[in-house]
Amino acid sequence: MNDVQASAPGRVNLIGEHTDYNGGYVLPTVLPQATRVELTLRNDRMVRVRSDLQPGSAAEYELGGETRRDSWIDYVQGVTWALHDSRQRLAGFDLAITSTVPAGKGLSSSASLEVAVGRVLNAAFALGLTALDIALLCHRAETDFVGAPVGVMDQMVCSLGIPGNALFIDTATLGVEHIPLLSTAELAVIDSGLSHAHASGEYGARRRQCDAAAQQLHVRWLRELTLEDLPGLERLPAPLNRRARHVVTENARVLAAVDAISRSDAARLGELFLESHDSMRRDFEITTPDIDVLVEIATRDPDVFGARMTGGGFGGAVIILCKAGRARSVSDRTVIAYTNITGCHGIALLPIHN
Repeated sequence: MNDVQASAPGRVNLIGEHTDYNGGYVLPTVLPQATRVELTLRNDRMVRVRSDLQPGSAAEYELGGETRRDSWIDYVQGVTWALHDSRQRLAGFDLAITSTVPAGKGLSSSASLEVAVGRVLNAAFALGLTALDIALLCHRAETDFVGAPVGVMDQMVCSLGIPGNALFIDTATLGVEHIPLLSTAELAVIDSGLSHAHASGEYGARRRQCDAAAQQLHVRWLRELTLEDLPGLERLPAPLNRRARHVVTENARVLAAVDAISRSDAARLGELFLESHDSMRRDFEITTPDIDVLVEIATRDPDVFGARMTGGGFGGAVIILCKAGRARSVSDRTVIAYTNITGCHGIALLPIHN
């Protein structure tokens, strides 16, 4: 067999932050940046991996002997571990990884890598997995092997997403709908220069707080609550009341965003971006002062409908909804102003600057 290649995109979440592990709604879209992998079969049980993310380094392990090392190789190990655990038969292979998805910026570099690995193994060993199968397999790799308590959104959009479309996901049912993006607006994404890590404590703490709030409210998921239930959330102790309020209102904002896109209402979608960011700042407390400054700068631009932090929080990237054809100039102006004010080195990730 010749070498086998596969790729998977990164993603940016339009709206719906920290709702996926609460059984809620999310609305991500894929990015042009992607992870690419090339597999060469071996005649033993060893896996040898090299990545441009770690220049000059390589890692190896034996199939069936995957052990977490708390490094980038765990995302590959997690996928083969999950396949082995589901009784899928693999043989040894060499794997070369290249990626243009920035790591630690809230753009799903890990899910992009996992899905690319899942796709190449599916092709090389004729496993017969569907796109949804690969998404769920990779989600299990990240949660059960890597140990990051993420929801299923990232792996689903990296596996099922289509360029030019948002992917509306009901994470309780795993139902999806492809929704064409607005023709009257354009997206810009700016890296704040502040990295984050899903496996770190604050992300996991927010998930535990949501679980505790659901338990005290006697529901399986906070997704079961609606805006009509907001007054009842105040009986929860702080900060559980605020965490639950964010999830309930954010789910409502995702549904409103789907409606706004269907009506080509860019102004309303921009308002929802701003409301989402304010909720993440006040109720979920996952933004940072520099991220807030970046959003404020973008929002003041006359060519911008709205902006918000995107991703798990505590750093990462900001997504900006711009007037059509203005995203490049908006991102240039915003990056300059942000760097001058904060001293952080912002980078425009979308549109891609050649």
